[in-house]
Amino acid sequence: MQSAIKARFEAVVGANNVIDDPSLFGPYSDDFTDHYVCKPLAVIRPGSTQEVSEIVKICAELDLPIVTQGGNTSLTGGAITSEADKQIILSMTRMKKVTHSDPSSDTMTVEAGMTLAEVHEAAENIGRFFPLSFAAEGNATIGGCAACNAGGVAVLRYGTTRDLILGVEAVLADGRIYNGLRRLRKDNTGYDLKDLFVGSEGTLGIITQVVLKLFPIPKEKETAFVCLDSPEKAVELLAKANASAGSSLTAFELISSAPIERVVKYLPDIEVPQLSESKWKVLIELSLEQKGEESVLMPILESAFESELISDAAIANSIGDSKVFWHVRESIPLADRTAGGSIHSDISLPISKIPGFIEITSQRLLEAYPWLGLSIYGHLGDGNLHFNFVSPEDPKATYHHEEGIRDILYTAVNEFEGSISAEHGIGMLKLEHNYQFKAPLEIELMDRIKEALDPHGILNPGKLLKPKRNY
Repeated sequence: MQSAIKARFEAVVGANNVIDDPSLFGPYSDDFTDHYVCKPLAVIRPGSTQEVSEIVKICAELDLPIVTQGGNTSLTGGAITSEADKQIILSMTRMKKVTHSDPSSDTMTVEAGMTLAEVHEAAENIGRFFPLSFAAEGNATIGGCAACNAGGVAVLRYGTTRDLILGVEAVLADGRIYNGLRRLRKDNTGYDLKDLFVGSEGTLGIITQVVLKLFPIPKEKETAFVCLDSPEKAVELLAKANASAGSSLTAFELISSAPIERVVKYLPDIEVPQLSESKWKVLIELSLEQKGEESVLMPILESAFESELISDAAIANSIGDSKVFWHVRESIPLADRTAGGSIHSDISLPISKIPGFIEITSQRLLEAYPWLGLSIYGHLGDGNLHFNFVSPEDPKATYHHEEGIRDILYTAVNEFEGSISAEHGIGMLKLEHNYQFKAPLEIELMDRIKEALDPHGILNPGKLLKPKRNY
């Protein structure tokens, strides 16, 4: 970076927060999926919304592209540079304040750089609960969650990140600050602009603060790991659980046997509940606002046994047991990576179509690639599957055939009326596939919105939408 430009950035954020030494880029440039090589021109770490605004104004003047980054946990290449030595990374990790809390209204306003775990702790400190949760919550930031509209394990009850946000503050591509930090449940005064920024992957504006919805802390949780023979029976069990537990049903995770076997093989320190052999398992959890004298989950499981939907079950007798069950589920991505050749996906489908999709898509993939290891699991309760792949015998094989694998997978998703991205976003990884399967009119409308808010295309170029210019 030219010394004069560097000095301008340093005048805004301080010398220690402008990094242009490549040997220090590691935490910001390492791609979690190992798909991309990221070489930023510099990493800039603002400490406030005003500093973000001033940095963006300089970048707009210099026509310098900006990639906004939170915890750098993107699985789609959404938070790293798309061209070497031409783009800056704007790291939000210094912005960690709770700027307003209102327990009576069940809201809390936080800066974008707080990790999800820090948000959880802040909510608990005021006697409330923030439900967004997934394995990377110790590193993923709330701003990143908003940018890609993250899902997690509790969407069934609480919704995605978009459903948990009441308002946003964002810095626009010209440096102006949009203040939409409204704490209102109802506001019918025009277009809901916050929803433009949530899920836009940093291409329309830089989210700096969000107003979050909070909830009462659950008084009790009931968790079980159950065995069943097929996804069809899992869908039936889901319907039974929904009918009996209603809104208490928080999570319903479908897991095939192979990924659990990999946890046992590659992560021997992970405690796995002793259950009978079965092709499929379901991790089910209820969150109860009041402690009852009788179990809500037990009658559901007893009925499922009687109707031969399930063949075995391990029931958590304590919070510790519940954590053990969830640790198995959350360890699957690491087990797959350890096995070798891990490729991930985050598709969504109508729940009723999931059993047929799994059968047909598995058949097509294994006919084309007989050596391919399937790792199928995900949030059946909201229709989100992680249909993933490994190749332990030759870790490079999946990477070599990745485009062919994804083409078979996404073609089937399209046939079954699904989406190629449920919660991870598009980033660079799925850019071409998104153009392949999304209606041309949808792409045109998104392009028009992008042009209106970022006419020079400096915000996260090469992600979600194809850039209209070269840099």
